[in-house]
Amino acid sequence: MITRFVLLILCSALMVHAQKTTSVKTKFLALGDSYTIGESVPEDQRWPVQLANELNKRGQNIEAPRIIATTGWRTDQLKKAILEANLPNDWGMVSLLIGVNNQYQKRTAESYAPEFEELLNMAVTLAGGKKENVFVVSIPDYGFTPFGKPKQEEITRAIDQFNEVNRSITARMGIKYVNITDLTREGLAKPEYVAGDGLHPSGAMYTLWIDRIMQALTPRR
Repeated sequence: MITRFVLLILCSALMVHAQKTTSVKTKFLALGDSYTIGESVPEDQRWPVQLANELNKRGQNIEAPRIIATTGWRTDQLKKAILEANLPNDWGMVSLLIGVNNQYQKRTAESYAPEFEELLNMAVTLAGGKKENVFVVSIPDYGFTPFGKPKQEEITRAIDQFNEVNRSITARMGIKYVNITDLTREGLAKPEYVAGDGLHPSGAMYTLWIDRIMQALTPRR
């Protein structure tokens, strides 16, 4: 009887532990600008929200994303917002997409480099020092939108320069990098990929991003 009682107690403890383990959710922090906050699309079409939903469909347990992003932010403004938020360093997934406003406001790729690297180091710290829990998304090319079309070649050239900077820094630090820029260059040929403001990606475009991001996040077998 005593042995059976002890076994019952052990089984109950194991079941409670298993329930607690499976109920723990991964915290997702998305850092960026208008592309991360989803300017001109409904909240459920923002790419961080779409990503969390897709990961949950595939059996992961992801919290609704905490988004620190505002339309118009440069790297320095994002850094200030992160510091002011006083965030814990326990995020299971952290994304970083920033730089288009540095380019748009005539900042140079050279001045962008150290600011981006500092932000990426902050992202790693927020992920508890785990680089494998961080990923970077490339800057979209708004030259392929009605807004950017008149200066498409100039914009594309500059976006390529900025993306070369963030790509090389990300690679040197051994962090996952997701290139979505080529997808955004479908915007003029396929108007459904541009939001109603004629500048930002539509929800359909963000869905294409999710396919790329999932490929980067899913371990190869």
